[in-house]
Formats: sequence, structure tokens, C-alpha cells
Amino acid sequence: RNTRDSSSRTVALRQNYMNALRVVSAASLIPRNALRAVCRPTTARRVSRVFRTSKQISGPSARSFTLKLGSSQGRPLTTTPRATAEMAQSPTAASASEFIEQFNTDYARIHEAYENHFWSTKMNLQGNSTDALTKSFNELEQFLGNQTALATTRTLLADDSVTKPQKTILAQFEKTLLCYIVESADAKAVRESAVGKENAMNSSRNKLALTYTESDGAVTDATPTVLRTKIRSSPSESVRKSCWEATRQVGPFLLANGFPEIIAERNRFARTLGFVDFYDMKVTQAEGFSKKTCFEMLDGLETATKPLLDAALTKLEQEKGADSLKPWNLSYALSGELTKLTDPYFPFENAPEVWGRSFSAMGISYKGTTMRLDLCDRVGKYPNGFCHWPVAPHVSQDGTWNPSRANFTSLATPDEIGSGNTALTTLMHEGGHAAHFANIQMGSPLFSQERAPFSVSLAETQSMFLDSLCGDAAWLGRYARDRSNAPVPWELLQRSIVEKHPYSVFQLRGMLAVPYFEKALYEMDEQELTAENIQKVADEIEIKIQGGLGARPLLSVPHITSDESSCYYHGYVFAEMAVHQTREYFLHKYDGVIVDNEKIGPELLESYWKEGSGEPGFLKMVQNLTGKPLSHDAWVGSLGKGVEELLTDEKVEYDKAVEAKQNKNAIDLGMRALFVHGDVTIADSADEPNGYLGACATFKQWVNKEWPKTVKA
Repeated sequence: RNTRDSSSRTVALRQNYMNALRVVSAASLIPRNALRAVCRPTTARRVSRVFRTSKQISGPSARSFTLKLGSSQGRPLTTTPRATAEMAQSPTAASASEFIEQFNTDYARIHEAYENHFWSTKMNLQGNSTDALTKSFNELEQFLGNQTALATTRTLLADDSVTKPQKTILAQFEKTLLCYIVESADAKAVRESAVGKENAMNSSRNKLALTYTESDGAVTDATPTVLRTKIRSSPSESVRKSCWEATRQVGPFLLANGFPEIIAERNRFARTLGFVDFYDMKVTQAEGFSKKTCFEMLDGLETATKPLLDAALTKLEQEKGADSLKPWNLSYALSGELTKLTDPYFPFENAPEVWGRSFSAMGISYKGTTMRLDLCDRVGKYPNGFCHWPVAPHVSQDGTWNPSRANFTSLATPDEIGSGNTALTTLMHEGGHAAHFANIQMGSPLFSQERAPFSVSLAETQSMFLDSLCGDAAWLGRYARDRSNAPVPWELLQRSIVEKHPYSVFQLRGMLAVPYFEKALYEMDEQELTAENIQKVADEIEIKIQGGLGARPLLSVPHITSDESSCYYHGYVFAEMAVHQTREYFLHKYDGVIVDNEKIGPELLESYWKEGSGEPGFLKMVQNLTGKPLSHDAWVGSLGKGVEELLTDEKVEYDKAVEAKQNKNAIDLGMRALFVHGDVTIADSADEPNGYLGACATFKQWVNKEWPKTVKA
């Protein structure tokens, strides 16, 4: 390159070198100045020859080729499809459109394959395969870890001819790809090993047989959901204790089936990427701030609510005795009898219609979504509600709307006391997730897929805001009705407020315990990751944060075992902050009216939903809507509100709700609903003459048949 020879051969070689340099630096992550240090005219000839050849390739063989910068210098470069290299040379708006559309198509296909396997294993469907799940997960991560796609994205971002909307999409590509690119082969192997062990462990967990002892001595099989329900509602302390002890078996089972090794491998993987540990990686990728910042915010809430916890524990012991503080008695002491008394007003078979009416009245629509709902508990089913999207919605480059397809599950046991209320709240929660993601109207499914860089806090704010309505007298007066259509009596709501409001801090502290446990877990030295140490840490965190062993043992929380939902629970805490701040804003703006307010849905759409995981991000979205930075003030303020003041306010709202004309309008949620139970399809709104309401009626008949106790007397 430094020769003074001006022969045509040398000029040609120099030009060859420069052309190759432009192409390679655009189609790889190697900086151009680094290439100058390793490239020589002889290398340039080889580089140029490879790219000339690549332009002649078509069909499947064009999907991948490798370019080596000499045997001892540089590293292999792999690119995908042929258009990538061509666009890297002279990107235009047209080539950006082609790249975006192809990337979206490929991502949608691979993402859907993974989500289909995720659903089949979590629902324990016939033919499900953890090996297929692991393989599809690795393929998805490999696609999102493509360095050539990142290089092409950056090249297009730097080109002035690419349009602003396209650059918004490309910026999202860049943000997402940076969450998954792993250059080290060893790190990839560790990652794949951890995922394989996790899937094997969770598959075994699905088959874990749990039992409890009835008051008459009979040993009974139960799912985790049934155990939790009985801890809250059984009048027999021996039954409650037996159920709690059964939930304590989950932790030792996980610890004996690979969980410590999974923790170690997750940490090894995160540290190869430069993070402090796995928790730091997860929160940074999803929320955009570090673990340190995350826990500074959580520490502020923990400190602000510790006095409220101490006061609540003292009050409960004084009112109901020291035994009420035992982990199997705590939930029952707060709501056991109330759960039984209010249960008739939450018949599960009516829950889908109630959910549909409530959301429809708030102006919420699902923009053409197809939703699969598996709502009832059964042996082998994943023990937690969730909503995932095999098809994440987006707008194509030609303006075509691609609606979402959602898989939605809850864990109802329709004839168990308390199950109807829990399942309805889950419907409102997961239905909130589904509404949020169905309405993300951006130019790529990367804005509307639930994994990083999607903010956990943003996602949970939507679902928790909507399920919070289930605690409002304004909502209960309209929608909590028994099988004869009688509303829940005010006396029960009054009693609920008196008996439960002073102890609302227990729920907050229970939420806080999970992120503090996971923080401690991932900060343990690898040699300390023994079953005994992990169980000890879990118990210590429960005692420190909750004031005693928890009614739901930390090691039984399903989120902590899954790569996707581990180091996630802080999102619920931040979301609850945002929920209280958002409610405060809406109540002030709309004169105290949120329930059945048709303006709420459109405002959520404009302020929280449309941009998905794009800009401006969770914290800015909350500030833009409410006019204040996110803080715990509204939440702590609601906990500190006096019982008498709360009773006065809620009685006014209850009376208005009961006197209002009952919502019997047609339900138009803009979606197709399929009610399923495992492999069985119960009802499909597309086949029902009365659409969604017809599907609800068919589902209700099925529930009545499978659980005869639910039939109206």
C-alpha cells in the first residue's frame, strides 16, 4: 500500500484493496482502520474474489458464506443473505426496506417455532419435547446473535438516504441484537448447557407429585395452585400446614435436580459479556439500567415500608394471636373466612364474559388478535399464569398490519373456594398483557416480543393496572355478582377493607422478597452454591423482608427457574409503583372514574402501548403520562391511608356502581378467542353465531359439565 510504483497492476491492486476494505468493514464488526493494518493487496485479491463470487450466488447457497482474512490474522466472518453484502456497499432506502422486511420475516418464523414448543411443554401437550424446545430456543438466540445483521443495521443507520421511520426500526434491531450477540464459542456453549439443564429440570418439575393430608388423615394429590388456594381458605390448620409443607418440597427438588449448576452457568455466561452477574445482565438488557440502580430504587421502597411492616405484624399478633404469624396461617388469618363468604360472587364460569365486558367498556380492543385461552388447572401444567405471543404484531414496510397471536393461561379449579376470584384477577392481568402487546404498532416484531430489550416494568404496569380494578368498589359493585346476578353486598366489601387494608404492606414485602433473594443467589460464590446454602439464604431473605417465613416459599416461585422470567420480579415492584402513580393521575383527570371509562383504553394506547419496547422507554412513558418521575410515593401513600377515609370513599363508589345500569352491551374486543383445555378445543368465537359471547356460553357449559358444583342450584 506504501509503494510508489504507479504501474497499472499496482493501481488495480490498490483499488481492489480499497473496494474490499469498504465491503468488509461494512459487512463485519471489524473497524476499517483495523482492516488497514491486516490487509495487503494479496489479501484484497482474495477478498474481492469472494465478494464477486457471492454476487452470482442465488438460492439457499446464498444464505451463508465465510470470508477469512488470511490464516493467521483476523477472524472468520459469516454473513446472511446475499443482499446483506450488497446493501453494505451502497445502502439506500429501497435496500433498507428489503433488509427490514427479510429480517422481520425470518425472525417471525423462528420466534413462532420457539413459542409453539414453549406452549406445548408448559401446557404438557401430547408430543411435547424439551429437546425440541431447547433446539428452537438456541436457534432463536443464534438468529438474534448474528453479527453480520448488526453490521448491516449499523451501515444502514449511518446512511442519509434511509428514511427516519426505517431508522427507528433499525435502531430497534441494533438495540435487540446487542442483547444477544455472543462472540465467544465457550460462552455460547455455557449458555446452551444452562438452557438444556433448565428445560430438563422444569420438565421434571412438571411431573413432581405433590400431596397433602386432609383433616381426616387422607393423603390427597394436589397441584401447586390447589395447595396455595387451600393455604388461603381451608378452615383446618392441619390442612393448611400440610399444604404449606408440600410447597416447601419444591425447593429441595429443584436443588437436587440441577438448579445450583444452572445458577453457576448463568453467571459464567453473563460475566463473559462483561456484566457483574446474571442479574446485572438481565436488568440492564431489559430495563436499560444496572443492577446497582435497580436496587437503589428497591432499597428506598424497602426502607419506606419497613415501619409499616413492623406495625402490621404487631397489630395482627395483638388481634389474632401469635399463631396467626405462622406461614400457613397468615393468609387465612387475613382473608380465610372472607374468601369463603365472597366466593359465590366470583363464579369462574362467568369470568371470561366479565373480563370481556370490563375491557370493552374501557375502549380496549385487540386489533385482530387470535387468542388461545387455557384457563383451568390440571396435573402437569405449568404452575403460573402467563401470556406469550407466538406471533408478535407489526406493520410491514408496505403498511400491512400483521396482528398478533397470543397464548394465554390461568390456573382455575372452578369448584375450589377462592379459585374463581383468583382466576378472574389472572384473566384481567394476562388480558392486560395481551391488550398491550396486541396494540404495539411499530415496524418490526422486535418491538412487540416479550424478551429483552422489552422492559419488564413497562409490560407489568399494563397488566397490573388492569387487574388492580378487581379491588375497586366501583368495579366490584358492577361485576362481582353471584349466579343469580346479585351484587356482592357492601357489608362484605366493608369487612374486607377493615380486615385487609392495614395489612396491605404484606403483599408489597412479599413482592420485594423475590428480587432480594435472586440478588443474593447470583452474588453467591460458585463454591457456595450448595443446596443447603441456597435454602438457608431463601429462608433468611423471607425472614428479613417479610418478617418471617413466607406463605409462598421463595424456592417455589416459578419465575426463578426460567431463564426468561428469572431476575424479573423487580419489574412487578416497579410496575406497582407505576400503577399507583397512573391511577392517581387518571382519578384526578377523570373525576374519580376509571371503571367503564371508555377514554382509558385509548389513553393507555397512546401513552403506554403503541411504541412497545421502543423509545421513549418505561421511565419516560410514566413521566410523560403522569407528569412526574416514577416514585414510590403514591403506593406508600395508599398504604398509609386511614381505614375510615378509605371506607367513606369506597362506599360512594360502590353505591354508584350498583345503581348504574348493568353493562349488557355487545362485546367487541376485535379478536378471535379459542378456549382450550390442553389438546382439546372447547369453543372458537369464529365458529359461534354470537361471536365472543357465544364462545363464552359454550365454555360455561363445558365448565358446568366438568365441575358439576358450578351448576346453578
